[in-house]
Amino acid sequence: MAKGYWIARVDIHDAEAYKDYVATAAPAFQQFGAKFLARGGRYVPLEGPVRQRNVVIEFESVETAKACYDSEQYQKAAAIRQRCADAEMVIVEGHDA
Repeated sequence: MAKGYWIARVDIHDAEAYKDYVATAAPAFQQFGAKFLARGGRYVPLEGPVRQRNVVIEFESVETAKACYDSEQYQKAAAIRQRCADAEMVIVEGHDA
């Protein structure tokens, strides 16, 4: 089965509140086996608009990635994130190796 990946691009407006998002989201990520491949860090703009923070999270499948997003725990975190940051998020299916 192909892996599923969250790709998120985020501009944080309230860094202190964003810490609450991270703490609230952590149990959902643990429950659904999330593996962070990129989380913030340096980036090189190439084309189009950029955001401050870029995140790539690997899950066992697209279905697992979507279940994490839809989970009650993550939705609590998302409500916090939506108050303190602007984000674009997608789930992308990976290729089997």
